[in-house]
Amino acid sequence: MTFKKDNIRFGLLLGFIAPLLGMVVYYMVKFFPTFSFLEYLNVFSQNKTVLTGISTISLIANVILFTVYVNTHRDKTARGIFVMTLIYGIFVLMFKLIA
Repeated sequence: MTFKKDNIRFGLLLGFIAPLLGMVVYYMVKFFPTFSFLEYLNVFSQNKTVLTGISTISLIANVILFTVYVNTHRDKTARGIFVMTLIYGIFVLMFKLIA
């Protein structure tokens, strides 16, 4: 699978992985070595303010990918990234309202 592929499933996969990588990068920049990754995840899941901030930073990775794929006219992949971004956003919103 190459990054030149124009496929909605590939976009969904990229859209799923990019925010996770964004979250790890944010941890490495902001919280490492003060907190362990498990402590970071615990704060992330229990503090709604932190949840909003971290999820926003994480989704920036999807915005960057989306922009790249739209500008290179690979619209199916961009559509998959967009759909996954919406799913992440809805999940975070529901988590904030329920938890």
